[in-house]
Amino acid sequence: MIRLHDAERNTLIGTITEDQLQFLVDELEEESAEDRDYYLSADTIDMLEEDGADSQLVSILRAALAGREGLDVRWSRS
Repeated sequence: MIRLHDAERNTLIGTITEDQLQFLVDELEEESAEDRDYYLSADTIDMLEEDGADSQLVSILRAALAGREGLDVRWSRS
């Protein structure tokens, strides 16, 4: 399983599947091959949903955003 963390608060957001992680990797910009974090805003999550993100992933990301303008999400394998 893949663990998503709020990088600023250093808290666990939730867990996602390898397929969900691959979707994020394919959809979002990475600075390098070792990049394991993404900045997300409500607009980014809307784009992911429009591009076919599954509902569980969208729900996890929206809950993590929780009214903030944006957040940095970091992932790790457990």
